[in-house]
Amino acid sequence: MHFETRAIHAGYDPFDHFGAVNPPVFLSSTFAQSGPGKHQGYEYARSGNPTRKALEQVLANIEDGEYACAFSSGLGATDSIIKLLSAGDHCVVADDVYGGTFRIFDKTFSRFGIEFTWVDTTDPANVAAALKDNTKMLFLETPSNPLLKISDIAALTKLARDKGITSVVDNTFASPYLQRPLELGADIVMHSCTKYLGGHSDVVMGAAVTRDQKLHEGISFNQNASGAVPGGLDCYLVHRGIKTLGVRMEKACDNAEQIVSFLLEHKRVTKVFYPALDAHPNHDVAAKQMKRFGAMISFEIDGSVADGEKVVSDRRVWTLGESLGGVESLLEHPASMTHASIPKELRAKAGLNDGLIRLSVGIEDPRDLIEDLRNGLESY
Repeated sequence: MHFETRAIHAGYDPFDHFGAVNPPVFLSSTFAQSGPGKHQGYEYARSGNPTRKALEQVLANIEDGEYACAFSSGLGATDSIIKLLSAGDHCVVADDVYGGTFRIFDKTFSRFGIEFTWVDTTDPANVAAALKDNTKMLFLETPSNPLLKISDIAALTKLARDKGITSVVDNTFASPYLQRPLELGADIVMHSCTKYLGGHSDVVMGAAVTRDQKLHEGISFNQNASGAVPGGLDCYLVHRGIKTLGVRMEKACDNAEQIVSFLLEHKRVTKVFYPALDAHPNHDVAAKQMKRFGAMISFEIDGSVADGEKVVSDRRVWTLGESLGGVESLLEHPASMTHASIPKELRAKAGLNDGLIRLSVGIEDPRDLIEDLRNGLESY
């Protein structure tokens, strides 16, 4: 079956639940047992929940995986994945990852003896040079946040596989509708389901999907041990959001292409980051591994931090806020918002300049989005 059909029908049979077209929301924290250890597949909601199971089945299906774990947040998924490592292990990480990913690696796990090296993963040679005898994991994010760097998933995961290194790809920005890393060789794909999978800015959740039973068992154990589990209602909301993922992504991509055309012509925009552009340094790689180029755009203005804050403030249609991937369009200023936890010198080294603005394009009328953005660019 094709993607849109699987997104609606995979992982749930209405006739297993009295014909209910939508999965029931199970809110029970515990499940009755006929005798000690004799239950019907569920005993305590931290370990499993039928609504969560239905979501995990569709997540595995649309990522072309075998196993999935749904988490209470994207960082909950990241936490359980990194806990596959031990003290003394080394992990190579893309240098343009989400600020929360940087924070949990640099401020938390590095204190427990896991070593991290940050490299520009758009060049496989950089990754090869960073590998050590104790390297156990490669952690990629593509497209990256917020510079929309594109890493060659097939080339990098082959490099990792040849060295016996587990490869992880954060697929949040693309969604499984546009890109499926497991098909390209990744061992684990993860998401912040808060974004495109949920799609309506009403739930916080994460996911990890794999084809490897041993990896799944390790991730599932870490999740159960730390308790980073979602509730039944949240699982229902993300499952519902997945059903419209295809149509939402198509409309958002259409809108993004029109907004990129506008930005390229505006006198105060000095640079546009969008993988569809021929000028994008990794356009060819994006064209090879993505169905379309996504609905995330970043651009730079010829101004200061204060000027960037003016552009994103007091908009009528665009919502100033962190996060992305909802039906409504969001904009934000990374230096003062999502990436403020990264030291200024590291931001500058990674190309996160003070005039950088990130857009998450929604599904409104693009004419309204462009006009509101024009007013912002002319506010300083």
